[in-house]
Amino acid sequence: MVGKKVIITGVPGVGKTTVVNEALKKLKQEGIEYQAINFGTFMFDVAKTENIVQDRDQMRTMDRTVQKRLQQHAAQAIAKISGNVLIDTHASVKTLKGYLPGLPEWVLREIMPDLIVLVETDDDQILIRRLSDETRSRDKEGSKVIGEHQQFNRAIAASYAMLTGCTIKIVTNADFLLDRAADDMAAVLR
Repeated sequence: MVGKKVIITGVPGVGKTTVVNEALKKLKQEGIEYQAINFGTFMFDVAKTENIVQDRDQMRTMDRTVQKRLQQHAAQAIAKISGNVLIDTHASVKTLKGYLPGLPEWVLREIMPDLIVLVETDDDQILIRRLSDETRSRDKEGSKVIGEHQQFNRAIAASYAMLTGCTIKIVTNADFLLDRAADDMAAVLR
């Protein structure tokens, strides 16, 4: 069965996983199925097995060569999955040395997405969400830095589209409007 490969991205704290889960519920009621995959989970499982990291938040501090190897491993595994596949990941990862492409060329060539969806919202809303999320250990950043990261994600998504020929869609996940964001996401996934 040939299906769609859709990449869902957004800065940490934007709520992309929440939007995706709500959209998938709506699509399931219509008989449209997607296999939801978290790209970082593929990488983390291998890194944890190899005793490289203990928790998911340590992934962004790993050596670039190790990250590249883990990205390749994940991309190859995901490329083999058939049907509609939704890949939850980050367009870029903010590291101490700058932004690291979340989907470098060797990953994109394996996956060849049909669509990239950027989940975004107001920088201040993301900051408040991050500060109130006690389940994660996130870098302390202000809303200006969050805004810069969102803008960088737009730019890098455009370069991903140039490499693959896929389209890009922006879905806004504003506070108290989750249903609207889920409807927008479901519409683009149909």
